[in-house]
Amino acid sequence: MLAKGTLYVCATPIGNLGDITVRVLDTLREADLIAAEDTRHSRKLMQHYQITTHMTSYHEHNEKKKSLELVEKLKSGLTIALISDAGLPGISDPGCEVIRLCLAENIPVDVLPGPNAALTALVLSGMPTEHFAFHGFLPATTGARRKDLEKLANLPQTQIFYEAPHRLVATLQGISECFGERDVAVVRELTKLHQQVHKGTVLELKEAFEMTAPRGECCIVIAPYVPSKPVGGPEEWCQEVKEGISRGLSKKDAMKEVAKHYGVKKSEVYQALLDD
Repeated sequence: MLAKGTLYVCATPIGNLGDITVRVLDTLREADLIAAEDTRHSRKLMQHYQITTHMTSYHEHNEKKKSLELVEKLKSGLTIALISDAGLPGISDPGCEVIRLCLAENIPVDVLPGPNAALTALVLSGMPTEHFAFHGFLPATTGARRKDLEKLANLPQTQIFYEAPHRLVATLQGISECFGERDVAVVRELTKLHQQVHKGTVLELKEAFEMTAPRGECCIVIAPYVPSKPVGGPEEWCQEVKEGISRGLSKKDAMKEVAKHYGVKKSEVYQALLDD
C-alpha cells in the first residue's frame, strides 16, 4: 500500500526488461501518476508489464516548471512514481529538482533501488572498487572536455564516465592526452544481448574503436592514478638523509622523509646508513 502524497523514485531497467524489482512494478501499478523522462520510451516497459497508470513527461527541458506542478499534486495527496529512461532518476537523468523541492516542502520521498549503469560497469570492468568517482557525461566540446579531464587526471580512485558512441573516440583521445597511458575498460550495451567489455590501455581502445565504430551507450572505467616512484638506491638515500639533517630535520625524521619519497621501508634506509 503506497503512502498518499509521497514521491517514489523508481529505478528501471538499463537494457534487459527483466531487471526490475517487484516493488517497483507494484509501485508503478498503484501510483496515481507516473512522471517519465520520455513517455514514448517508457510505454514499452508499461506495455510489457501491462501497467496502465497515466504518465506525464518530466525531462531536462521542462524539469523546473514540471517539478513545481508535481509538488502541487503531491500536496493534494496524489502518489507519484518518478522514472527515467533507464536506471535511477537523478543520476545523470532528471530527478534532482523535484526531489529537492519535495524535501524543502517536507513532502515524503522514497527511493526504490535497482539497476544502475555506473555500478554495473564498475564491477564488470574488474577495476578496483574500494574507492571510485562517478562523473557522468563529459562536455561535448574538445576544450571544455579537456579542462575537466585535466582536473581529474591525478585522482587516486577508479573513475567512471558515461559516453555516447559517436563521441567515444574523441573522449578516449582526450583521456590519453590528460591521463597518459592508463588501463581502461569500455563497457557497452549493458545487460543486453550484445553486452561487451573492452579492456586495454586508453590508446589501444581508441585505435580499436577507430577501426570498428562502437554502438550503444558506453561506460568508460579508468584505473586509479598511481604515482611513479622515483628511481634511487642506498647511495641516494644516504645523501638525502644528510641533506635533510642539514635542513634541520632530526635523523629519524630525515630517514622517514626519504623512505616515504622512495617508497621503501625506513629500516632499509637505516641499514643503508649503517653500510655507508
